[in-house]
Amino acid sequence: MSKARVATVWLDGCSGCHMSLLDIDEAIAALAARADIVFGPLVDAQEFPKDVDVTLVEGAVSSQDDLKQIQTIRKNSKLVVALGDCAVNGNVPAMRNTIPVKKLLEGIYLAGTQGERGIPNEGVPQLLRNAVPVHEAVKVDLHVPGCPPPADAILYVLTELVEGRKPDLAGKVRFG
Repeated sequence: MSKARVATVWLDGCSGCHMSLLDIDEAIAALAARADIVFGPLVDAQEFPKDVDVTLVEGAVSSQDDLKQIQTIRKNSKLVVALGDCAVNGNVPAMRNTIPVKKLLEGIYLAGTQGERGIPNEGVPQLLRNAVPVHEAVKVDLHVPGCPPPADAILYVLTELVEGRKPDLAGKVRFG
């Protein structure tokens, strides 16, 4: 039996979901026997691979780069999992949605700054008008809420998906 190919992605979020994933502690060894991590912040891969079985996506889609990345992920993943409240409902990144992008950037880069002032336009991804949950950008196969989801819930989800089963999340996760 071949190992499942698993990827993790961190879009506009705080990395709390990835920290919770790492909190599965020694269970990661058992998971590694059934799955290879082929992409993520802790893997040296520079481009998202083809033929990924499961991709865990942390964070909201907030920039053109995020949008392009999530579209590539969807194209190359059998299952996409929105992991955590930012990916599921926009959460903290979406708090900026009431402020027009131009005004937001002016407030960050111009108001109250000293010295050289200017809104960067090179090397900085262009923000979307709104930060949105992953399912507003691409089809999502499973939503795992929580800020962050508990490690045991993430382990359960990964174990079930790697074994080819759909996890029943009733009673295992909640928002916030």
